[in-house]
Amino acid sequence: MSNEKIQAELEKYKASVEKAIARFPERPHLPEQRLYTPLDIKDEDYAEELSFPGVYPYTRGVQPTMYRGRFWTMRMYAGFSTAEESNKRYRMLIENGATGLSCAFDLPTQIGYDSTDPIAEGEVGKVGVAIDSLADMETLFDKIDLGKVSTSMTINAPASVLLAMYIAVAEKQGVPADQLRGTIQNDILKEYSARGTYIFPPRPSMRLITNIFEYCSKYVPKWNTISISGYHIREAGSTAAQEIAFTIADGIAYCEAALKAGLHIDDFAGRLSFFWNAHNNVLEEVAKFRASRRIWAKVMKERFHAQKDKSMKLRFHTQTAGSMLTAQQPNNNIVRVALQTAAAVMGGTQSLHTNSRDEALALPTQESVTIALRTQQIVAYESGLADVIDPLAGSYYVEAMTNKIEAEAWDYIKKIDEMGGAVAAIEKGYIQKEIQDSAYKWQMDVESGARTIVGVNKFQMENEEPPKDLLKVDEAVGERQKAKVEAMKAKRDNEAVKAALADLKAACEDEHENLMPHILAAVKTYATLGEICNVMREVFGEYEAHVSL
Repeated sequence: MSNEKIQAELEKYKASVEKAIARFPERPHLPEQRLYTPLDIKDEDYAEELSFPGVYPYTRGVQPTMYRGRFWTMRMYAGFSTAEESNKRYRMLIENGATGLSCAFDLPTQIGYDSTDPIAEGEVGKVGVAIDSLADMETLFDKIDLGKVSTSMTINAPASVLLAMYIAVAEKQGVPADQLRGTIQNDILKEYSARGTYIFPPRPSMRLITNIFEYCSKYVPKWNTISISGYHIREAGSTAAQEIAFTIADGIAYCEAALKAGLHIDDFAGRLSFFWNAHNNVLEEVAKFRASRRIWAKVMKERFHAQKDKSMKLRFHTQTAGSMLTAQQPNNNIVRVALQTAAAVMGGTQSLHTNSRDEALALPTQESVTIALRTQQIVAYESGLADVIDPLAGSYYVEAMTNKIEAEAWDYIKKIDEMGGAVAAIEKGYIQKEIQDSAYKWQMDVESGARTIVGVNKFQMENEEPPKDLLKVDEAVGERQKAKVEAMKAKRDNEAVKAALADLKAACEDEHENLMPHILAAVKTYATLGEICNVMREVFGEYEAHVSL
C-alpha cells in the first residue's frame, strides 16, 4: 500500500472513530497517538536501522540467533547475613536451575567499611552479605566451582577489592584468572547521580576503573569489567529515555578515561556491559532496549572509531524494577515481575534477574526466590516469547517508540557533551536534578490518581493482613561477624599485612601505577576490605555529595 493510500485510509479511520472516542475519558500517560501506522516509522534510514539481528546497529539484537542459540543467563540476586548463609542460598539456586550467580553485599561492604567499624553498627548482613576479607569470600563460594559458574557482583566503589578477592579464591580452587567469567558493576558515576554508595571523589574513582580495564584485558580477559548501570538511575525516578541517555553518557566518560590512560578502544570495549531496568510498561521497555543498542553502536563506531564488531555491541543484564514492587497486596508483584520479564526477553537481554514478591517488605524468602526463578523458566520454556528473534520487530508502535526514545536520549547526550561530559554534568548537579524532577512528577501523578498503581491508589483492600513469613536477619549476625574478623586478624601474618598496605599506599601516590596488582597482593595477606579502603581514603580523600537547591 502506498503512503498516499495509507494516509487516506487513516483520515477515514479518524473520522469514523472520533465521535466514539470522545465518549470515553482520556487516560493520562498514554501515547499521544491512538493508532500507529507505517507513516510513523517512515525514515530514509529505517531499513538500515532495523537491519538484521547481530548486524550493525544491532537494533534487533547483538547475536544473529539470540535465544534460538541459547537462553539468557538466569541470575538471582542474592546475599544476606553471613557468607555461610548466602553460600547455602547460592547452592540452592544452582540446584534449581539458575545459570549464574549475582552477589548482593551489605551496606558496610558496599562503602568499604569492616563489620567491626562503629559506622557499620546495625547494618551488618542486612541488605546483603558481609564480606570483610578473603576468608569470607572463600566461605561464600565454598563448594562452588568458579571455573564453571558466571558470577555478577553488585559492587562499585570497592569493586577492585572484591574482584581481587574473587581472583584469589579462584586461584586457591586451581582456576586460573583467564578462565573466570562474570561481571563487576564497577560503575561509580551513577553512584554520584542516583544511588549513593560512593567512597572516593570522581577522578581517583575513574583511575581505579581504568586500572581494572587494563588489568583484566591482560589477565582476566573473559571478565566483564564494568556493568554501566541505568538500573539505579531508573529506580531513582528517571524516565526510560533518561535511563539510557545518562547511562550511555557515563559509558562515554569511561571510554574517554580509558583512552586518556593509554588504552585502545578495541582492547577493552568488548568487555563493557550495561545494566537496564525492566519497568511495567512492556512495549516502552522493549523499545528502550532496542534504542539503547542502536545508540551505543553509533557512539562506538562514529565517536570512538571502534573497528571490532564486539566493541559496538551493547550487551546488557536486566533486573525487574524494585521500585515498582508494592508492600500492599504483595502477590500482585508476581504478575508485575512476569510482565517485566516478558519485556526484558522481547527486548533481547543477555542476562536477567527477577525480583521476588516480598522485596518491598524484606529480603526475599526461599519460597519467593524460587517463584521468581520459575517466572524466568516459564517465560523461557512455555511462553513462546523466546522462540523467535526480536518478536516485536515491525510493530508500528514499537518501531515508532524506539525512534522516539532514541531521539530523546540523543538530545540529553548532546546537552551533557556541551557541559563537558558526564563527570562535569554530575559535578554541576544537572543529571541529579533531571532525575529528581522526573521522580517528583511520577509521585505527584500517583498521589493525584492520574497514574494508577493497583492496590495502592486504586483497588485497595480493607484490613489487609501483612505476610507472616518474611525473612528476618538475626540481630546477632553483626556480633558473630565481628568475632570472625577479630579471630582472622589474630591468625594472619600482621607484618605481611602492614607491608602490603604500605606498598599499596605508595602505589596510590604514583598516579601512573596500576593499583590492581597491589590490591591483589594485600587481599592475599588477608588484609580486610576496610584496611585496604582506608589506605585509599587517606591518599584520595572522600567524595562530598552535590547539594541541589
